[in-house]
Amino acid sequence: MEISNLKLVNFRNYNKLNISLNSNMNIFIGNNASGKTNILESIVLLAITKSHRFGNEDNLIKFGKEKAKITCKVKDNKLIKELSIEIDKNKKSFFVNKTRINRLSNYISNLNIISFTPDDLSIIKSSPNIRRNTLNIQLSQLSKKYLNTLNTYNRILKNRNEYLKMLFTNSISDKSYFDILTDKLIENAIIIYKIRKEYIDKINENINSIYKELTGDYKKLSINYINNANIKDFSDEGIRASLSKIFKSNYYRELNTGMTLYGPHRDDFEFLIDSNNLKIFGSEGQQRIAIISFKLSEIDIFNEILGTRPVLLFDDVFSELDIKKRNRLLKFINHDIQSIVTTTDLKNINKRYIKDSYVFDVENGIVTRK
Repeated sequence: MEISNLKLVNFRNYNKLNISLNSNMNIFIGNNASGKTNILESIVLLAITKSHRFGNEDNLIKFGKEKAKITCKVKDNKLIKELSIEIDKNKKSFFVNKTRINRLSNYISNLNIISFTPDDLSIIKSSPNIRRNTLNIQLSQLSKKYLNTLNTYNRILKNRNEYLKMLFTNSISDKSYFDILTDKLIENAIIIYKIRKEYIDKINENINSIYKELTGDYKKLSINYINNANIKDFSDEGIRASLSKIFKSNYYRELNTGMTLYGPHRDDFEFLIDSNNLKIFGSEGQQRIAIISFKLSEIDIFNEILGTRPVLLFDDVFSELDIKKRNRLLKFINHDIQSIVTTTDLKNINKRYIKDSYVFDVENGIVTRK
């Protein structure tokens, strides 16, 4: 999969932008706040419908303008698609080949991406919610079944929590409807658990070899999947039995708290270096390379499941890497995959890794190919 053309109209600091991209590496060079990251952000929006940056999405529209539009042409094997997003102050509208798509589950996966930004260190450093969100974004690109099941699960979860509060407040003795909600929650949880477990197992097949290639370090990097329902057997029956048991034994605890305390909405995972939690024992440099290795491990999963490689997005990836790691990363991604990289400079970069790249200068919303 690759983006052949990208157009921006009134997006962030761009009035108009129309650029053609290389099928392999594309490098955008500019000072901070010049607009480099805005280009990557537009691609993230086209792929997953949401920005990877914090803040009010009204700011996506250039100051003084009413609407913004992002458009790209995507080559997916032999298929060519045009994706576009129209943004106004109240909503975003999504189009494939100029046809409006009303259900996000029918839009997401038209463009598959793997992105790295400096903020991704929060995947290790921050709360389980950040890590779950990371899983959900990538798995939603890989599987419509996962996205639809997750949406259904969240609706049932909301209803179950509301009914728990009703049971507690109104002292309702008949809990038959609550039991129905619990059974439905479990059936959707089974699908989520199995897909997440399979995904993390596949990550672990690749992550350590990539980590070694980028660092030269022989310590072992792995991901440990954590669930709070004491699930050891990830078969349908194994998950169903574990959840049924834990819900039954903790009914009064959930009743008193008014919320569902167990299930995939409480999942977590951790990064381990030689069995030590990287959040506690790792340096920031180790954490950064671990996240990059985690992201790069996803490439083969996309290829295996979807038969296509995603587009790689790296925002300011070189700034905190030493010279060896910069060049090792470029060597790793400089083959058979489209990458879009932002940086402030190309100092100490081995020219052979970027000789066929498109290199763009970015300054105050003006992009010029060198």
